[in-house]
This record gives sequence, structure tokens and C-alpha cells, in this order.
Amino acid sequence: MDRLYPDMSLIGRSEAFGQIQSLIDKVKDLNAPVSISGESGTGKELIARAIHFRGVRRHGQFVAVNCGAIPEHLLESELFGYARGAFTGALRDKTGLIEEADAGTFFLDEIGDLSLQLQAKLLRLIQEKEIRRIGENRTRPVDVRFISATNKDIEKEVESGRFREDLYYRLRIITIDIPPLRERRDDLVLLMDYFIEKYSREIRNDRVFFSPRVRELFFHYPWPGNVRELQNEIQRCIILCGEEKLVREEHLSPKLNPGGQAAAGSPFNFFEAKADFVRRFLNQALLRTNFNKARAAEEIGLSRQGLFKLLKKYKIEVSADSKN
Repeated sequence: MDRLYPDMSLIGRSEAFGQIQSLIDKVKDLNAPVSISGESGTGKELIARAIHFRGVRRHGQFVAVNCGAIPEHLLESELFGYARGAFTGALRDKTGLIEEADAGTFFLDEIGDLSLQLQAKLLRLIQEKEIRRIGENRTRPVDVRFISATNKDIEKEVESGRFREDLYYRLRIITIDIPPLRERRDDLVLLMDYFIEKYSREIRNDRVFFSPRVRELFFHYPWPGNVRELQNEIQRCIILCGEEKLVREEHLSPKLNPGGQAAAGSPFNFFEAKADFVRRFLNQALLRTNFNKARAAEEIGLSRQGLFKLLKKYKIEVSADSKN
């Protein structure tokens, strides 16, 4: 995921996000390995960068490698480097990526894709704090802080024999679990506003607004791709709305607007217009309070019973697991 802010500030106000911020502050100056878990697109690399750039190692290099993005036969030489003549095509000595992170932080993304052979070499590196390039007999000391991440269930990988148990415990001295975006509705509001401002400026050089109905669809969508999907959707909408300054339903991707329905015109009848306004007003109040009906009632100046009557009258459904 892209870095949201150059200074590594993180966007969020949910309780879960506050706990993550607190953990970052506790571990940023330590040397102990950190393991970050979460679904794809939740921002695992962003958290790793925050740990690095806020901590004492910020003057060293932050080097990130996606273990699943480099072919296995090339990954070892990329990580550990090699000596001239170590294999066909090795025409010169090459420093590995781990050495480049000396005095800094090395981030291994999707570590569950690492082969057992490379897991063994990584374990020895963490234990001995030294590295040996391919084709060399001597070792080199390295001072690297390791942060790893995965969207796999590593415990199941250990049970199945695909991941070394000893390496698992070495890497998971400190763990940070990032909840999916669908469980962080308060953060969704802030992220939406940030990305709308960001891509309005970059793409249009002019502020673009999202209609109330589009915002409702955003809030009710489960975001299986998490923050990355949200970011891409907002960028797409701003491009597709063309010269207009308002993003409407027809600008949404099929996932958010499966029927491809266009925005309905405003009702001309007074009572229909009033009902439409009340529905949108109540939906926005519920979204702002993360569907906590008691908080929503207090915020808009109604009793709980008054809110419940309006929800029933205007046929606004709130999931059973929402707070009362």
C-alpha cells in the first residue's frame, strides 16, 4: 500500500487503531523482531514503515521485500548477495538486500511464502547476527531489525510443516494484528476524506465531492480488499466523473453498484422529498456513530425510542449485531 503521509502519520480514530498506535510507540526503539498480520490491503507495510521512521533506526535504510513476488531461485541471491563467480552470470560481487538494511530495518512481506531452505538461513541470521554471501566462506556482521508480515495463518503453516516452528517463535516476539477495514468504520470516514482530498488534488487539481448516496454505499460495502481497495475505488471514481465535481452512483465499480444504477433525481413531491431527507439524515447519523443507536439518538437530539420509531417508519434496517 502507498504511504499515506510522508512523515509516517497514520490515519484512524477507532479503538483498534489506537491500540496499534500504542504498540508502535512501545516497540519503535527496540531491536526485537515484530510480526504484523492482517488481511491483504490493510496496510502492513505502512505499519512497518511507521515503526522504522519513528524509531532510533530511522537514519538507516528501510528495505522491503515481498517474498511471493520474487522467483524462489532468485530470492536467495537477492536477500543474501553473492560473490563473483559463485554461479553462471555472477560477474561481480553483489551486496544482498539484508546487508543494505544494515543499521536499519528489513521488512519481509508475505513471509509465509518463504521456502524451508531460506527459512533455515534466515533463522541462523537472526540468531548469529551475521550473513554469508553465496559463494563466500567468510561471514559478515549485520545489525538489522526484522519486521515480517503475512496474510496467512502461520500457525496452520507450522502445523502442516510448511513453516519452521523455531523461526515462527523468533519472528513473533512482538505481534501486531491489523483488523480489516469493515471492523473499523470510524477509520473508514477519515480514510475516505483523506483519499478524496489526495486524488482530487493529484488528478483534477480541484475538490471533488461524493454524493450522500455514494457515501452510504461506501459505508455499507464490506471492503474485502481493505484500505487498498478503498484507495483504488476513490481514485477510479474521481477519474470517471470527468469534468463534474460530484461522484454519483454510476461512477462506482460494479462491486459497489452491481446493478449499475444511475442516481435518481430528487423527488418533486414535498412529502417524498422530506422522507428522502430523513432517511439520508438518519443513515449518516448511524454511520458517524458506527451504528451505535444510543449514541446516534443522543447526537441528533432524539430519545432512543424516538429514533427507533423513525427507523421503523422509514424502513431503515440496522444489523442485529449493532450496538443499542
